[in-house]
Amino acid sequence: MNTVLTIDLIVKNPDIRGGRPLIDGTTITVEDVAIAMIYHQQDADGIAEWYNLSLAQVHAALAYYYQHQAEIDENLKRRRELIEDYKEKRVGSRHKPLFA
Repeated sequence: MNTVLTIDLIVKNPDIRGGRPLIDGTTITVEDVAIAMIYHQQDADGIAEWYNLSLAQVHAALAYYYQHQAEIDENLKRRRELIEDYKEKRVGSRHKPLFA
């Protein structure tokens, strides 16, 4: 019989970062770590240094990401689309467009 071991480094709290999974004791989400790896081309050591995390924390976040990759990638896609929509509509811009 196999024994399943878990490492309790990833948590969810509906009151922190919209309930997205994050590294326990921090406000750094699994998505933050995935973004650092995918878009900023950081390896585990670089991510650990960037966010002041242990390698165990980074690897736990990456393991969680790969286990839930389709869901997290879809969330990232929706967030990118929302950002692009906000940019297009100039939401949050303090200045009028230069050329109208």
